[in-house]
Amino acid sequence: MALCDLICTMMLSHRPGSLVGWNRFAAPTDFADSPLSQALKQPVLLGLFLPIQAGGWSASTLPRTTDWQFEYNKALVLHAEALDFDLVFALSQWLPKGGYGGVFNGQALDSFVTTAALTSITQKILLISTIHVLYGPLHPLHLAKYGATLDHISGGRWGINVVTGHRAIEHEMFGWNRIEHDHRYELAAEFIEVLQRLWEDEENFSFEGKSSWKLGGAFVTPKPKYGRPVLVNATGSDAGISFAARYSDIVFITSPGASDFASAIELLPAHTMRVKHAARDLGREIRTLLNPMVISRKTERETWAYHDAIVAHADSSAPKGFGRFDSDAHAWKGRVGKDAPKRRAIGGNIEVIGTPEQVVEQFVELKQAGIDGLQLSFFDFKEDLEFFGNCILPLMKHAGLRL
Repeated sequence: MALCDLICTMMLSHRPGSLVGWNRFAAPTDFADSPLSQALKQPVLLGLFLPIQAGGWSASTLPRTTDWQFEYNKALVLHAEALDFDLVFALSQWLPKGGYGGVFNGQALDSFVTTAALTSITQKILLISTIHVLYGPLHPLHLAKYGATLDHISGGRWGINVVTGHRAIEHEMFGWNRIEHDHRYELAAEFIEVLQRLWEDEENFSFEGKSSWKLGGAFVTPKPKYGRPVLVNATGSDAGISFAARYSDIVFITSPGASDFASAIELLPAHTMRVKHAARDLGREIRTLLNPMVISRKTERETWAYHDAIVAHADSSAPKGFGRFDSDAHAWKGRVGKDAPKRRAIGGNIEVIGTPEQVVEQFVELKQAGIDGLQLSFFDFKEDLEFFGNCILPLMKHAGLRL
């Protein structure tokens, strides 16, 4: 069954215990005082893509502070919060010993546990846990209870970045064969519908659907403060965009073209319009979030010297590791070319390179292309985030990108 057919079935069926009869669940944006609604007052959302995995986002051996360990990432989050960043999240991955190799040696924290640990030591910033919802022992009832608890601890600042797993190796680690791409989104839709019923229903809820999950008289407290936690998903496929249009508050997109800025800025307007129209056709608004790798110093000469040093130390072993693990992700198709080693040394979804003034000019272009938020990556996170706060953020405010 196609995802759009599944959604229609959910909306029209009225069987006892089914997921449907629900045209729309309450969302954080329905509440003017929710942390998400407050963040969306900003002209451009500002996020940090945490490096909770060895190597961060850059296949380069140039010395840097970037570290996957908790204390380092906790310090980044607290610094980002002090700079009034709106949100943080990180990737989730299940890889065999050695990871992709090279700087990406497999050392990594779990995104769910890491962001959960940060809920009680932060005050304002949104904390989004990236969670594979389809394989492993995680049951919707578990996640509904965990999520309700974290919503309570954080005051509505916690959310889920829903991922379904695109690498065969990840499914195989849990004893599964990889689920077909579009069918993963059908199952994820059922999972999220169950979560929303558990977060919203004031009576016990029973369910048996197409997946292996069953519930008998399930109930969850405390109820989330603002309807439900924040929902995010990352996608570039038709099925993923349909999923985002119905469920997500924010969709994390990639540039449909190469990672260089000129290619991205040419193709993004049509892509972001497509995503937003898919949501509007269902009576919803969705925001787009993009991941730029920011390389900046005070002068052009210093900036490009930094860039060239990163590239000069490109780790040749890590890119080979990516090729070992088969992926059916649509968002990253067509992004491997003759300059792939250079691009992977830099990392990120697109490259934003220049002086602080040039960086902000590029951010303005991204906003004009339909990007609602920037989930920033850096090569040397501690040092580069400090430079960003001192030299780039004030110019973003002057340009009207931040209040």
